[in-house]
Amino acid sequence: MLYHLATVLLGPVFFLQGRYVRRVTPVLPEPEGARAGQQGCGPALSLLIVGDSAAAGVGVAHQQLALSGSLLARLSESHAVRWTLLAKSGDTSAQLLDTLSRSGCGEFDTVVVSVGVNDVTALTRSKRWRENLQAIIAELQNRFGARRIYFSCVPPMHAFPALPQPLRWWLGARAHRLNVQMQRVLDCHEGCAFVQVPYPAVGAYIAADGFHPGPQAYQLWGGHVAALIQGERGHCTPP
Repeated sequence: MLYHLATVLLGPVFFLQGRYVRRVTPVLPEPEGARAGQQGCGPALSLLIVGDSAAAGVGVAHQQLALSGSLLARLSESHAVRWTLLAKSGDTSAQLLDTLSRSGCGEFDTVVVSVGVNDVTALTRSKRWRENLQAIIAELQNRFGARRIYFSCVPPMHAFPALPQPLRWWLGARAHRLNVQMQRVLDCHEGCAFVQVPYPAVGAYIAADGFHPGPQAYQLWGGHVAALIQGERGHCTPP
């Protein structure tokens, strides 16, 4: 109720604050580094990482410090990993679906997805969000052969330093609503997992733009997802 009331009454304020944030927030590049390769030894694991700027690693200088690097550092300790990163800054769920439909990068048994922040800012409706998620799942399972898909939750936008109040609260509320919808969709699809990785949006956990993950956040995120993958495959990271 409060969210809908604020949307109506404070809409012009949110619009002006959004324009201000876009004007003053630095645009960080996607990091350098490989976006495909093979690493590690042990049982074979094929890994696809897809999504938005967070999947692409915006906020750090090199892919080794990003989500892909953090995942590989852990997974390669127990698996021979063939991996590909397919991510682009600014992509919404609809744009990710289009990217997947046009990709010819092969089959992968494990997929990690990061999407939703741009759907929050683009005001994607709940019904379209659910439909896009369902279509992404179908594309990954049917076209890419994915047996396990890990969807990372929309991050804690209510805590992003780059966002002024009340816009920060409102976008945080939208992010929470999309997370609720995402979890409901995933609960209805076999082989899908909702991954919640809370991290403080302060210090080294947040990038210089006050919006993207910093190196410690990527390390926490990648390590958490890697542990889930290893646990479900019956392999533990060596001490």
